[in-house]
Amino acid sequence: MFSSKSKSTVISSDNTTLIAKGTEISGQVSFTGCLEIEGVVRGNIVVEEGCDVSQVRIQNSGAVHGDVCAPVVIVNGSIEGNVYSSKRVEMASNAVVCGDVHYQMIEMVKGAQINGGLMYTNAAPVTSASSSLDGIQAVDSDEVLGEYVDSGLNG
Repeated sequence: MFSSKSKSTVISSDNTTLIAKGTEISGQVSFTGCLEIEGVVRGNIVVEEGCDVSQVRIQNSGAVHGDVCAPVVIVNGSIEGNVYSSKRVEMASNAVVCGDVHYQMIEMVKGAQINGGLMYTNAAPVTSASSSLDGIQAVDSDEVLGEYVDSGLNG
């Protein structure tokens, strides 16, 4: 499951950023390409606008304390925050997400944990819960949930 990649999501090794084990970053991380997290990120992770093949991979030792906003999110570590994916979320056996997961397609392996809501959408916003000063439109989980309630999908 985690070793097979479609051509649309294969990222060149020239465009991979690694946050190594033992490294801790505080603040928002904006990126393109592939972001591999083995350390700790305290802040939101946001793909730069217009990059729809980018992916975030949170490895077994990796942890994110903030929202993760990317087309493809692969989790085998922990996230304390919401996940916004416009394409695919993959949850490996050691994945723990404490927050809502907004997805178009999701794959979960036995042992993965989500302590929050699962919210399907046809076109999830790939924006962040960051301030609008960065030129990024803020997304509020309650607002996204409200769209589902208003559409009659929730009850």
